[in-house]
Amino acid sequence: MSSNSFEEGKVLLINKPLHWTSFDVVRKIRNRIKIKKVGHAGTLDPLATGLLIVCTGKFTKKINEYMAQEKEYTGTITLGATTPTYDLESEPENFKPLDNITPEKIFAATASFTGEIQQVPPAHSAIKKDGKPVYLLARKGKDVQLEPRTIHIKEFAITNIEMPLVYFKVTCSTGTYIRSLANDFGAALGCGGHLSSLCRTRIGNYAVEASQTMEEFLEECEEEDRRE
Repeated sequence: MSSNSFEEGKVLLINKPLHWTSFDVVRKIRNRIKIKKVGHAGTLDPLATGLLIVCTGKFTKKINEYMAQEKEYTGTITLGATTPTYDLESEPENFKPLDNITPEKIFAATASFTGEIQQVPPAHSAIKKDGKPVYLLARKGKDVQLEPRTIHIKEFAITNIEMPLVYFKVTCSTGTYIRSLANDFGAALGCGGHLSSLCRTRIGNYAVEASQTMEEFLEECEEEDRRE
């Protein structure tokens, strides 16, 4: 496939595979199209799937524009235990009974997590402190103190409850950590909770339904090569 069209600039909508990092996707595309200027508009954790916007060539200048747009997610929160990373990257701990956690309490708890709220990012995140990603400090067992940030959650809807799993849909501003939301939600209920699955379904006007799998993108590249 000619690299010229990618150098001129393209926006690729990729459905990130489970267990891949966002940079794994960028690296794979970069190696395939043979140009250096490739970047993504908003990290997805390895255990998350869904829409990743990848920009190539001259369109890498648009990355901040895409990152600033509203995001939508679906996923599950597992109640009754926390994890150090707020998701399943680490082992559940601090187990608590769920006998008194009713659907009414679960639905009611979402109210305090909508609108403009303060959120503390996870200690296990790529946010830099003193020039180093804080997750490096957290992995060494060091106490990481991060300042709360103002975020906006437009919608936090509970779509199904199959205890201990709570299914949700969230529409939010950039800078929102869904892992932190899961942890804080569990804390508000008094039983603890952690993010157990996550899919980014939309960024601005771009929906995951319009995205390609990595296999589909690579196959498309192969077809273009055969035509040239």
